Amino acid sequence: MERPLLMLPLDAQRDELLNKVSQKGGFAYVALIMLAATGDVHSAEAAHDMAWEQLHSAPWHSVEPVWRDAYSLSCLHMASFHHHAGKEEDALRVLDMGLIMGGPLLRPDLNSAISFIQGERNSTNNDSEGAEVFVGAESDDSGIQEAVKAEETDLENISDLSHCSKHSHVSCGPLPHKRIGLWLKEGATSLKKHSSNREKHKLTDLDMSNQQGRPSEMHTGSCFSKVLWGLPHRSFCFKFIEKRHLLSLEDFLCNFFLPGFPVIISGAISHWPAMEKWKDMDYLKRTVGNRTVPVEVGQHYLDAEWKQELITISELLERIQSKEQMPKRLTYLAQHPLFDQISQLHGDILVPDYCTASNGKLRAVNAWFGPAGTVTPLHQDPPHNLLAQVVGKKYVRLYPASVSEELYPYSEPMLNNSSQVDLDNLDSAKFPRAEQLSFMDCILDEGEMLYIPPKWWHYVKSLSISFSVSFWWNVVSSDDDDAQ
Repeated sequence: MERPLLMLPLDAQRDELLNKVSQKGGFAYVALIMLAATGDVHSAEAAHDMAWEQLHSAPWHSVEPVWRDAYSLSCLHMASFHHHAGKEEDALRVLDMGLIMGGPLLRPDLNSAISFIQGERNSTNNDSEGAEVFVGAESDDSGIQEAVKAEETDLENISDLSHCSKHSHVSCGPLPHKRIGLWLKEGATSLKKHSSNREKHKLTDLDMSNQQGRPSEMHTGSCFSKVLWGLPHRSFCFKFIEKRHLLSLEDFLCNFFLPGFPVIISGAISHWPAMEKWKDMDYLKRTVGNRTVPVEVGQHYLDAEWKQELITISELLERIQSKEQMPKRLTYLAQHPLFDQISQLHGDILVPDYCTASNGKLRAVNAWFGPAGTVTPLHQDPPHNLLAQVVGKKYVRLYPASVSEELYPYSEPMLNNSSQVDLDNLDSAKFPRAEQLSFMDCILDEGEMLYIPPKWWHYVKSLSISFSVSFWWNVVSSDDDDAQ
């Protein structure tokens, strides 16, 4: 049975877009798209390649927005031909690329095409293949489930550290963001930037009476020292971040948001469906395993051998559970607007009310998913940031914005929000002012959220398989509201 072509944008919408492309000199692209609309697959391929080249003709922020929409249109044409030929996986992949790299104009059309393809697949598989697919997925992912269970066992007895410092403080559109911008600058699949074994841990050797919220002594044979192994030098030597259970919005606003203090909030996301669903790797594989996402490969984005790749979520799950993960090959879904791209996961989370503090306007919601050992190096972000830990644990270190100069930011515009100080290999001779700086740190546990005030420097390291969600928001003035 011959498959129908996917529905494409209405003629009026397409013509308006093509007129804008023509005004930017894209006459060849327009001619190719018109031929593609008549069923010419070679013209569709050529138009797709041409739009892709335009996306790489300049740094991401300098690319004409109309070319992003033109790329989305070419993705819809390519997906239609793939679907007509029975190549569902190819169709989904190119539609995902349209969502990741394209503009906002045709996002509803891309999502509708994805829903149509997935709906077809589900209706086909329900009767004849449903049970077989489920059993196969369960069998294939048994190693992943064991890896997650092992990670949880390794870390299940890490004690709550943050309560020790209960009163101590240190005095949506998905694109562009820095990672994508750097990726496009060098090429889509292999950017090279200029730019563990664990045992059960019990923090039984801490002297919790210390009012500064730090261990009074570290015994070389203690289990706590095993946690410290692999963390930056002097971890847990200063002030822990205050933790509050079900913090009220008023308390958050008055005692943390307005003064600009970080805080850990527990109990506020326990109702999220993600808290249960995302622990099941079979759920992720069955639901979104065939979707394509950009991942980072390497130690972190400041490493010379770091690169980005496009892989399916099923491939990502396989890499996460692999026992052969090396630091240079760690794979991390980092700072990606996954919930804008994949609607099935969007319903698993909710935007916390804290993001509305002081007339807040949500700017971005990003996903962070990877194995133990993934690192986001020391950097700062302009918006307010709420990091929700859904699966696993992370170590987080914070420095206030007031010590920015002592953290030696890069001078390059693309990296000026990142520190040259490598906390995992601190060079005291090169960065002498950084070594003696005070900081706050914590272990962020499942079900907890960490509020990071604007421009506070933060370093993050996964202690287990980890799935986190970050919410960025800005304060909108009443004048801005009137203007909108």
